Amino acid sequence: MNAETGEALDAELACPIAPVVDIVFSRWTTPILWTLHEYGRQRFVELQRRIATITPKVLTQRLRQMERDGLVVRTYHPEVPPRVEYEISELGGSLAPLFAALTEWSAENLEKVERARSAYDEGEG
Repeated sequence: MNAETGEALDAELACPIAPVVDIVFSRWTTPILWTLHEYGRQRFVELQRRIATITPKVLTQRLRQMERDGLVVRTYHPEVPPRVEYEISELGGSLAPLFAALTEWSAENLEKVERARSAYDEGEG
């Protein structure tokens, strides 16, 4: 809410990191980026095996969007049979410190979150 006019703010103005959160922290983008960062260049089937709960359709959609966003590089090898590989781009790799910080935060605080949830749930009943 704009303090001067009382008008609602655009989400990007209210929270300037909202577009980044939308791009990077969608349901499947984070596990795909994490996998490519951890294991390097992967073929589609390798990614699908490592992220066992993702469907081929969703993996295809997310990889295309991530390629469009510049986070992933797709390399087509014109051989028989054709081979396609995906790897994290320089831009995608620049997110590594963010993921490292979130990993550290998770290790330090996830248990606290679980305790807070339990306390809240016990207070509800």
